[in-house]
Amino acid sequence: MAPMICGLCPRHCSLQEGKAGDCRARINIGGTIKPLAYGKPCSIAMDPMEKKPLYHFFPGERILSIGTGGCNLHCRNCQNASISQVSPLALRCHELPPDKLPALMAMHGTRHVAYTYNEPLVAYEYVLDCAREVKGAGGSNVLVSAAYIEKEPLAALLPFIDAANIDLKAYSDDFYRKNCGASLRPVLEALKLFRKFSISLEVTNLLIPTLNDSDSAIMSLARFVRDELGTETPLHFSRFFPCHLLSELPATPESTIEKAQDIALSEGLKHVYRGNSFHENDTCCASCGSILISRSRYAIIENRLAEGRCPVCGSALYGRF
Repeated sequence: MAPMICGLCPRHCSLQEGKAGDCRARINIGGTIKPLAYGKPCSIAMDPMEKKPLYHFFPGERILSIGTGGCNLHCRNCQNASISQVSPLALRCHELPPDKLPALMAMHGTRHVAYTYNEPLVAYEYVLDCAREVKGAGGSNVLVSAAYIEKEPLAALLPFIDAANIDLKAYSDDFYRKNCGASLRPVLEALKLFRKFSISLEVTNLLIPTLNDSDSAIMSLARFVRDELGTETPLHFSRFFPCHLLSELPATPESTIEKAQDIALSEGLKHVYRGNSFHENDTCCASCGSILISRSRYAIIENRLAEGRCPVCGSALYGRF
């Protein structure tokens, strides 16, 4: 049989009969490309919405989170390498076909499902089928992803996605190639597509000492978010801790995260948060500055929103509430 092309991400893996592609999560079976992890998540958990992290999508609610194995990136700093950098066949998995997902949501008393932990898009067909089932049951779908995917399959998925947190690793193609084994352009194009589909979008940037934490690197990323995604798009700067192939590097200092927040705010972004930090991340009105949502880590202390609007000046807050 002639090789087939996966075509989901820019790797364009050739899939031979009975062999997995480069992301180790897809296979050609009988002439049809299937994800090895279809219906077999290795992780199922209930999380706070803020842990995704999503601060502007139904804050304080709980979300059912599922993850499979595999990834189409090979980040040296991967914090979930035990599931993302191995074949799904090597993991202990649960049986969860898409049509069983609404019942599991009901059992846990949630209306939200997140596709997370690894790169969910390597199990694209599974995520798409699950998202259809969740939508049909009146629920919402959240995608937590690095968005290394071609525009055509992403456009077919996005009508079923309500919110997303996308990991923009750096505004540097050199960083993507050296640290992730990938390229920047497809991620930027995917982010623009999320905005076009009016997804409730938030962006995370993990700051790694000496690699992507310079003032110029932070400023370039903040300007992309501002100019292409909008000034009210929430941006989370997250601390790195030594792991995987970068265990020799130190943890990101809190001062670096504070600096990044200051730079992004000075570039015009309205909602900038600190991740993996003990700093309290309150959400403020973009118009008058009033505190709208008070937090302590993942917990909501007080939510002062009035039907998604500031009770002081009446301005609508970006997101869904």
